[in-house]
Amino acid sequence: MGALAATQLLGLISLSVTLDNGLLKTPPMGWMAWERFRCDVDCRDDPENCISEGLFRDMADRLVEDGWKELGYEYVIIDDCWMSMLRDKQGRLQPEPSRFPSGIDKLARYIHDHGLKLGIYADMGTHTCMGFPGTTLEKIEIDAQTFASWGVDYLKFDGCYSNPVDQMLGYPLMSKALNATGRPMAYSCSWPAYLGGLPPYVNYSLLGEICHLWRNYYDIQDSWDSVLGIVDWFFNNQDELQPAAGPGRWNDPDMLIIGNFGLSVDQARSQMALWAMMAAPLIMSNDLRNMDNSARAILQNRVAIAINQDPMGIQGRRLLQEKSHIEVYWRPLSNSASALVFLSRRTDMPYLYHTSLAKLNYEAGNYEAYDVFMGSMVKRLNATTDFTISVNPSGEMARPQIHLPLHKNFGLPRSDCQFVSLPTRISWASSG
Repeated sequence: MGALAATQLLGLISLSVTLDNGLLKTPPMGWMAWERFRCDVDCRDDPENCISEGLFRDMADRLVEDGWKELGYEYVIIDDCWMSMLRDKQGRLQPEPSRFPSGIDKLARYIHDHGLKLGIYADMGTHTCMGFPGTTLEKIEIDAQTFASWGVDYLKFDGCYSNPVDQMLGYPLMSKALNATGRPMAYSCSWPAYLGGLPPYVNYSLLGEICHLWRNYYDIQDSWDSVLGIVDWFFNNQDELQPAAGPGRWNDPDMLIIGNFGLSVDQARSQMALWAMMAAPLIMSNDLRNMDNSARAILQNRVAIAINQDPMGIQGRRLLQEKSHIEVYWRPLSNSASALVFLSRRTDMPYLYHTSLAKLNYEAGNYEAYDVFMGSMVKRLNATTDFTISVNPSGEMARPQIHLPLHKNFGLPRSDCQFVSLPTRISWASSG
């Protein structure tokens, strides 16, 4: 079937399955197992880290006791490898009993008793990506009903071991089936990632009627190269992707890996800043039981979270790619505010970047700038006033330092990435 015919058929299907349950008017926030814990099913030799009900109970405890929940991190999401290799006698998915002896319904009650929400994983192919039972077309309705009966609040629906025609039918059908259960469930679709992520193979207008969020691109790995690869793809294709995002429909560049092993402090700040600019889901995948203070401070930064959760829901854009390998990103916010990120792709030394708000297309007037990660205010910044930002090279671990204003040049803290939000004020944050 040609791409045009497939798109037209999707249009006919989507008209009757609009997913309008009022969920995810801002990007979802929470924790997911996959990037950090993968498919570790060895509960005999690795009981603390295997995919089991104990792991998800532990993370629920941490979200509540360590202040994450009050900041908006509310979803606890099971990824692949939770299932038994066999469905039950009624044809329903069931958890692996040795690792989830209490069942998913009791785990859901535990999560709900903590004031949190439970997410789960399924795959519309013959098998999940790791070889567990899939949700083929004839199983969609019973699996949606099963998830609802367990009290699930969020479904991640993957697409391994499927084909374009089944995907074209299956993703809308699951949307319809979730609606039919009567239980509001957030619906995350991996469909675009299996079609190359871009029009004409992906019709984002129609996708926004079916899913709350969608994976567009490859899985994130625990490395700075992976983060940059995702950032490059999203912003190189911003003209197609940026208009697709908005309240109740989000592009998903994948999980936050802050607090793991692959990022320096500066790079971790950069991921948080750029995900906030993209209006991306803030779904962590790390070990909340073993979180150092710097990672916790980045992920719990209230201003960065507020920028990400801005109710207008407009995804940010890359404004400039300088020959100096400094990049500038911008996002409009509510109440005439906006945010800026200055990112260094250099690998040599801190770079002094000179600019003004007027050069970044800001209107004439006075602004205040707030450095999000340093927590400091720069007052009375005129749009025409030149200022200088010292941005660390990628991977630089140097501690950010404030530089006092010199004449009309404002020096800002050093870091891989400077993050700024502006109303008739301007706020920025240093990130790395």
